[in-house]
Amino acid sequence: MEIIKDTINAVMQGLAQKKKAAGDDTRELLKKVLTKNELAHIKCNYFRKGILGILVDSSSVYYKLNLRKNELIEKLSKELSGIEDISLRMGDLR
Repeated sequence: MEIIKDTINAVMQGLAQKKKAAGDDTRELLKKVLTKNELAHIKCNYFRKGILGILVDSSSVYYKLNLRKNELIEKLSKELSGIEDISLRMGDLR
């Protein structure tokens, strides 16, 4: 019974590390293309099916990012293969 418990714990820790690592990679890439002010107002929500979901808490930053959306996709696609679009949403960054 102890072996099963250890195996399940190891699998769950491995999954948590993979999920955390993917989010960290995206955040590091965004640091290369966004300003410090923009980074302070965003949170990466997801990266699925080629779409990077970004949550924005400031309407002015949302507007700026929306204007630069094509430029951001171009720059990010050089670093992260498979990115096709960016989905921007307004909301709280909890």
